[in-house]
Amino acid sequence: MGSVFGKRYNVTQDTKELKELHEMSGSWQSGVNQDILGKLQRELDDVVGSRNITDVDIANLSYLQVVVKEALRVHPPSALLSGPRLSTSDVQLSNAMLIPSNTTAMVNMWHITHDPKVWEEPLVFKPERFVESDGGTNVDVRGSDLRLAPFGASWRVCPTKNLRLVTVNLWVAKLVQNIKWVADQGHPIDFREVLKLSCEMKHPLIAQETSRNIVASSRLHNFVVALAT
Repeated sequence: MGSVFGKRYNVTQDTKELKELHEMSGSWQSGVNQDILGKLQRELDDVVGSRNITDVDIANLSYLQVVVKEALRVHPPSALLSGPRLSTSDVQLSNAMLIPSNTTAMVNMWHITHDPKVWEEPLVFKPERFVESDGGTNVDVRGSDLRLAPFGASWRVCPTKNLRLVTVNLWVAKLVQNIKWVADQGHPIDFREVLKLSCEMKHPLIAQETSRNIVASSRLHNFVVALAT
């Protein structure tokens, strides 16, 4: 939720970047990005209307897809792509770097998705970077483009990546279609992360929600409660 609706920044970096992120905390602590949220709600209202959204609708919700894609870029589920690997021989990379034999190496996907040499304004949550009509680039997150590979790549790519993408898109769509989200002033959103089995918010997200009366039902309330627990 926070990664989709907020201007998320990771403060696991140190030195200069950490200082800059602390200085920017006043802007991102407000949490919910109402411009992006409003645009996404309008797309859902136009395409789906007042009926319950289903997985069949996802293909027709282009802005929803880039919002989720941007969330996966800013907050990849796993900071480290796959597990550690041991080189069995010297490996010369295209940038002239040499990885000696018997070196344990890991791919830092978080660093790639926040690298200013790869992404323009990498700390800004901007779904439009993936919209070709807005001058963006359509990046495939399913493993064919290593600039953004949250599910891995090559023969070790996650076999359920397509199911996961549809499921996440459907969850986000339901939460946005039916609920108006605002930041809880008593609990500012803290976007700092910790690396456990996956990347997690250091402190749980707390936000205020009111029904948009689109598909209001007790089942929706139960869905939100289930996500929270």
